[in-house]
Amino acid sequence: MTYLGVDYYPEHWPEEMMDEDFQGIKDMGANIIRIGEFAWHLMEKEEGAFDFSYFDRVIEKAKQNGLDVMFGTPTATFPAWLAQKHPSILSKNENGNTRVFGGRRQYCFNSDKYRQYAAGITKKLVQHYKNEEAIVSWQIDNEFGHEGSDMCFCDQCHGAFHQYLENKYESVDQLNDEWGTIFWGQTYNDFSEIPVPKPTVTTHNPTLKMEWARFRSASVNGFTHEMTAIVKEHKGSHQTVTTNVSGGFFDKWFDHEENVKPMDFVSYDNYPVWGGLEKPIPPEAIAMTHDFNRGLLDQNYWIVEELMGAQGHDVIGYLPRPNQAKMWSYQAFAHGCSNMLYFRWRGMTKGAEQFCYGVVDHDNVYGRKYKEVQSLFKEIKEHDELLNADIKSDVAVLYDYDNIWSWRSQIQSKDFDFNEELLANDPSPCNSS
Repeated sequence: MTYLGVDYYPEHWPEEMMDEDFQGIKDMGANIIRIGEFAWHLMEKEEGAFDFSYFDRVIEKAKQNGLDVMFGTPTATFPAWLAQKHPSILSKNENGNTRVFGGRRQYCFNSDKYRQYAAGITKKLVQHYKNEEAIVSWQIDNEFGHEGSDMCFCDQCHGAFHQYLENKYESVDQLNDEWGTIFWGQTYNDFSEIPVPKPTVTTHNPTLKMEWARFRSASVNGFTHEMTAIVKEHKGSHQTVTTNVSGGFFDKWFDHEENVKPMDFVSYDNYPVWGGLEKPIPPEAIAMTHDFNRGLLDQNYWIVEELMGAQGHDVIGYLPRPNQAKMWSYQAFAHGCSNMLYFRWRGMTKGAEQFCYGVVDHDNVYGRKYKEVQSLFKEIKEHDELLNADIKSDVAVLYDYDNIWSWRSQIQSKDFDFNEELLANDPSPCNSS
């Protein structure tokens, strides 16, 4: 069965609107909703006081309308009480400034306290719903590494970096030899003397920066795999596990293939345009993102956030023209997307995503975009077999994260950009045959 649906945040609206919402989602032709990934406080208002009754009611109404559910573990946005009680969970930027509570994904991957609390809410949530037949899949966290959240320079990360280096090198003398620390008198007597690459004069040792990148990847993926293992241990046998990959993967600081290894399938958030863009990114760039995600597990993938309306946080972006988002959806299906959910059901009138439009806009009118999604769902349902068919590729693009990170730490030429080179279509003689 092909899953077609929307990302639904009923907690953003009066509960009395739920029945109307579910009727509209059902009439649109959807058979699944995605919920919960930012609702930790709603599930644990005070420490240890777990309450899933709100989502019990949401899921019951979903079942009444024949809708299945993908549920997101809510660790991307922790509650304010946790930040106040344990400020050490907050990450720090390269200048040592704490990323205060108020955004999202501002936790430190190397915080033992955060891992403890994240494991707690994840375990309780999955245990509560392990026998819920309507929940067919769990999404781990939300968009790992997005918006710079894969990088932290706090003391916890510094200590963990030292441990990472001690585990990798037999001795500090070996490290000195391999890094060439004799240059500029950077020789270390002990692992504890090694800095993290915060701003300095000129530049840090390139191998230090390379090891720091590898360490960041291990930090992100270690957290991901820990949370995934908890879900897998406690979930129902009928429930699958995924995480939603965000764009810009070659500019991030973690190995995406390693990140999704324990997952049952890859999910992707497809945004051909976002806040501040006057026009969408080029078609070949969109196509590359699809092929990248299909390659992570070498199988067809889901899209769990497919753009329908204009997007933005502090600034709005380009408004997709009639049937343009539908075109992007068909492009995704052609590249191996087998199941699709649109972001989001209705635009939010408060908070940081007021400029993120949905299938239904803030006025709650079922207009052009609603009908566009409805027509797409009706058309694509006829092609289940095709959507789930394997894609056999005749051409492969080989890439290496160490190579990408090395280039980022030593930009040998300002004229070379990894993403642009991958997308280049230069007809000059040296690039044709």
